[in-house]
Amino acid sequence: MSSATERATAGFLVWRLSMKWRVAVDRAVAPLGLTHAQYALMASLHGMGRSGLRPSQRQLADTTGLEPLYVSKLARALEAAGLVARTRDPNDPRAMQLTLTEQGRDVTRRAIKVVQGLLDQLLEPLGGQDSPRARQFTRELAALLDTPLDPHTDNDEEQS
Repeated sequence: MSSATERATAGFLVWRLSMKWRVAVDRAVAPLGLTHAQYALMASLHGMGRSGLRPSQRQLADTTGLEPLYVSKLARALEAAGLVARTRDPNDPRAMQLTLTEQGRDVTRRAIKVVQGLLDQLLEPLGGQDSPRARQFTRELAALLDTPLDPHTDNDEEQS
């Protein structure tokens, strides 16, 4: 660990790790014609589809953490590329349900293999994906993701 990262805040390190991961995934899935955001959407859609779900764009936004408007934009681009099918939800005509096409499933399976290889590399210093340290790290990341953040809360008000 460099002396610069030893003095860094947790927020800075989370940001740097997320940027490192995004860039690595972008580069890894580019040969498949995908971006990191498209991969995140398709891999989430793949997982939800394997569970028998046909999520709406809104549900996919909630799952991925992407803004609903961005999910809509991504879904349209993926639909134009023949990777995703968008259909009206029979229970809510305002909502669009998303499914992977056969081509989309093929591309997603190949992309998942590539990204799993990156994850192996990332978690190697913790003993690999199946190590106790990596499982603990995953639990800690999940705890941080479950913590609500309100940008309108001002800590200075508490001190007044």
